[in-house]
Amino acid sequence: MSRAPEFIALSDAAVRAVAGANSRHAALIEDAFGVLVETPGGGVSLSGDAKARGQAKKTVQAIADRADQGLEIGEADVRVAIGQARTGGAVGSPGVAGSPLPVGKRGQVAPKTPTQAKYLGALSQCDLVFGLGPAGTGKTFLAVAHGAGMLLRGAVDRLIVARPAVEAGERLGFLPGDMNEKVDPYMAPVWEALTDILGAEQLRRRREKGEIEVAPIAFLRGRTLSHAFVIVDEAQNASRAQMKMVLTRLGEGARMAVTGDPTQIDLPNPRDSGLAHAVSLLEGVKGIGVTRFSAEDVVRHPLVERIVRAYDDDAAKHGRTV
Repeated sequence: MSRAPEFIALSDAAVRAVAGANSRHAALIEDAFGVLVETPGGGVSLSGDAKARGQAKKTVQAIADRADQGLEIGEADVRVAIGQARTGGAVGSPGVAGSPLPVGKRGQVAPKTPTQAKYLGALSQCDLVFGLGPAGTGKTFLAVAHGAGMLLRGAVDRLIVARPAVEAGERLGFLPGDMNEKVDPYMAPVWEALTDILGAEQLRRRREKGEIEVAPIAFLRGRTLSHAFVIVDEAQNASRAQMKMVLTRLGEGARMAVTGDPTQIDLPNPRDSGLAHAVSLLEGVKGIGVTRFSAEDVVRHPLVERIVRAYDDDAAKHGRTV
């Protein structure tokens, strides 16, 4: 049975964010809860049964909170708010935890989920942080944003990102060009994140000055990384020996974030992966933080969350990792 519409007074910016371009955000809320969302002026009107209106109202208020902070609202933010309202989790803007983050091409970088906020808090408080979870949860992007913010503030002298994507020099040798040209294709996701946060010109300048370095893990052997923020990405593909090597590169004034998905190991022998092994040894050690992401934290295309859930369910059903 229908109920009288409920009106929520909001700022103009919040109303625009709830509606979205061509009313796309409002349509997502309507489809999720079976309500009617209207923006008559000065706020949002919700029509539907009491339970549906209650969940939709939580979603609208979460979106409005972010908009009133001056944050850009995309479909990913709306889907996250919907998911939190459905599951009964903490709903609302997680806020910008820890040290301030830079403004990227799409506006102020900020956490979209409570787990992302917890992760950023750990990055601010701990010298070494492990970020574990599926694709699309923002593990690498937020670590890059945090590191870029430290670099811009002068808190560190360098930002170094390493990946174990290249295991042997012979693989690099099949690609044309000098060493940078050989390595760059493997590092494309990192360069994209840095470009989004810093802009192409500032990234180019800082790279030329040696303030930003992106390289395979093997390139870190024998070095001491001081006064730097170091990100080890795709760490599930680092061997135990590589993981020990890179963790012991930390020098004076250095911080490190290690990100990866333990269910996406590409090594010939998955049991040789150093990520889960390192976490099992180091979790609980003073100065080390561990943040675990789940499917609820996926902020990419909505299908990514469903894909992650399907694989997780299959793995649980058959008692195996993917």
